[in-house]
Amino acid sequence: MLSIAGTDPTGGAGLQADLKSIAAHDGYGMGVVTALVAQNTRGVRSVHVPDAAFLREQLDAVSDDVVVDAVKTGMLGTVEVVRTVTDWLRAHRPPVVVVDPVMVATSGDRLLDEAAATAMGDLLAVADLVTPNRAELTELAALAGADAPAGTGAPTDPPTAAAAPAAAPSATIAAARRVARRWDVLVLAKGGHDAGPTSDDVLVGPDGVLRTFRAPRIATTNTHGTGCSLSSAIATLAARDGDWELAVDGAKTWLTTALRGADALHVGTGNGPVDHGAAVRAALPPVSWTDRWWTDVRDTLDETVACDFLVGLRDGTLDEDVFAGYLAQDVHYLRAYERHLARLAEVSTGGAAAFWASAAQGCADEARELHHRRLAGSHADDPVHPTCAGYLAHLQDAADSGSPAVLAAAVLPCFRVYAWVGTQLGHAPDGHPFADWLGAYGDPAFAAASAEATARVEELAAAADAAERGRMARAHRRSTAWELAFFRMPTDRTVTGVTARHTAV
Repeated sequence: MLSIAGTDPTGGAGLQADLKSIAAHDGYGMGVVTALVAQNTRGVRSVHVPDAAFLREQLDAVSDDVVVDAVKTGMLGTVEVVRTVTDWLRAHRPPVVVVDPVMVATSGDRLLDEAAATAMGDLLAVADLVTPNRAELTELAALAGADAPAGTGAPTDPPTAAAAPAAAPSATIAAARRVARRWDVLVLAKGGHDAGPTSDDVLVGPDGVLRTFRAPRIATTNTHGTGCSLSSAIATLAARDGDWELAVDGAKTWLTTALRGADALHVGTGNGPVDHGAAVRAALPPVSWTDRWWTDVRDTLDETVACDFLVGLRDGTLDEDVFAGYLAQDVHYLRAYERHLARLAEVSTGGAAAFWASAAQGCADEARELHHRRLAGSHADDPVHPTCAGYLAHLQDAADSGSPAVLAAAVLPCFRVYAWVGTQLGHAPDGHPFADWLGAYGDPAFAAASAEATARVEELAAAADAAERGRMARAHRRSTAWELAFFRMPTDRTVTGVTARHTAV
């Protein structure tokens, strides 16, 4: 899909809007620049038109190498540009050609000089569809002259079952039919500037109205680039569907959604653009920040489940004394972890506060019961290992960050990694020396707690801005790396912290 158009550095109109529209309809967009336009949402400041010979070089560069399925022309600006584009289209004649005449912008700026307007007739003669706004339609109808009867817009043939009576003013239909008959082209008479609860676009052929396309009128002033966007969408869909009515209907439905989302973009202080991505975004599954973070640490998780400690634990070959040393460090960890969970409970409300408080109590119970029973005094007085100290320092940094969301992201891997490890280790057979511990990993209640912790952190991530969300992601990544270091700690006495690879941000 080739757009031949001028530029808009703010991205709402012209070539940039065309490429967004094409992408939104699953087309492969290409662009040939006809004019460099210094414009924004408040209007056009200046226009620079490159030499016509260079324009032809751009066009030939495309057609010499790529099979073009559809072309949409936008701002052409000068008579030399119009003639160059017309000559190229005559030479190559792509299957679909849509002309958006771009004579007058929505802002009222003149974008096509008088000599070029006169030359537009030759371009329309090689087009399939023209999509003028109301002012442009009036000018094209005047250019068409009175040599073709204007009529009233009534179709010669009976309308299709889907057709509806045209709601546009009869003068508009007459002007569209005059243009259609003069150049044997379809004309889309757009109703964006009409009044009423609906915005009705009328597809007119040489014999009259073919179909009226209705959509709710969206109350917004952010309509910059609607003409560019609509015509590009129609051209892309026509190349795909092979039917003009399907193409116009699909493009209009898409543009209505884009207009609904326009006010939320907050682009510029004037007549802002439509939201080209609104329909595509609505069709996508919602973003899960915690799932993205989990995917981000996939390599670390693979290393974790393959470490000697967990392999020995699963196989029952782990030395009992090594395991007791690990539990001693886990007691140190859980005592600090309890405090961080309690802190989250203090700064939370409602169900979140109740969950974090319950999790904190669970840490206290775990340290007192399972760990102490397993330690049986053999390692009860072990000092804090440097790896454990490093992990706790990281959690303290998260607590000191001033962001409960960052702290929540930092404590999440302890929930999620342990629950995931439980699924990887599997069920312990009868007589397994670490059956109680494997059972704790795989406990359904702990899996449920992990799921709720993940959901609570997801809520915090969704409410955060990008900067805080980034700090959350890095805290989560670093905690996951510390989890790996913690599991490696009992069997590799050289491991005293997180490696550079696991701390990279």
